[in-house]
Amino acid sequence: MGAHVTLTWPHAWWARVTISNPTRMNAMNRDMWVELPRVFDAIAANPQARAVELVGDAHGKAFCSGGDISEYPSFRFDQTKLTHFHEELVWPGLRAMLACDLPVVANISNTCMGAGLEMASCADIRLANLGAKFGAPIAKLGFPMAPKEAAIVVHALGDAVARNVLLLAAVVGSERLLHTGFLSHACPADALDMEVFRIMHRLVKLSPQAGALNKQGLRARWPGMLQHAVGGVLPIGRAYAYADSDQHREGIDAFLAKRSPQF
Repeated sequence: MGAHVTLTWPHAWWARVTISNPTRMNAMNRDMWVELPRVFDAIAANPQARAVELVGDAHGKAFCSGGDISEYPSFRFDQTKLTHFHEELVWPGLRAMLACDLPVVANISNTCMGAGLEMASCADIRLANLGAKFGAPIAKLGFPMAPKEAAIVVHALGDAVARNVLLLAAVVGSERLLHTGFLSHACPADALDMEVFRIMHRLVKLSPQAGALNKQGLRARWPGMLQHAVGGVLPIGRAYAYADSDQHREGIDAFLAKRSPQF
């Protein structure tokens, strides 16, 4: 089984975007980031589309476990390559999700880490099974979350939870995120798909024009915050200057070697 972001249509109006990299718990690799905006462009081009479901391949037993760390040594230690990865591969995919005028429903099973948390944060409605885990423990790998990506996550998670996730490398359960409002629903795993089904069928009965205009209005909150995150706090030129740092190398080397990092 290969690694892809795929688009299927359970109904003419229902776009299902599947994160599929089963051998790596649906981790996102570079090719998958390239595919993500193309998939959302295809959805936008279909006038019958009314709602989008984002889900992890069931064979991966996760929503998305993060980035494909096996790729990291090939680009993360070079600032130019690292900048290209975040600004020209990851960000266009997340931006395509944010720009979608259709409601995006995240169907989250079990593990939602790093890249998975970022994609889930771009969704409008999030559902997860009880016991699902969320986080971005990249501080253990010696690097921060990229500025635009962090802006999305902070906006969705809330400042306090985001600080725990990013600064403490905390892993947060679905029960807590239901309480904070990040999740709309949390239910037993065997009931999750039915809850998503109900949400999708509720959405299709509502005015698509109203939905699109609501999303455009909600997006009006983003530009200033993203500009602040990218330019006002940490300029792009400095955001990836850690690429060849000792701690960055040590964090990733330790993970791949299955040992504890020594920072």
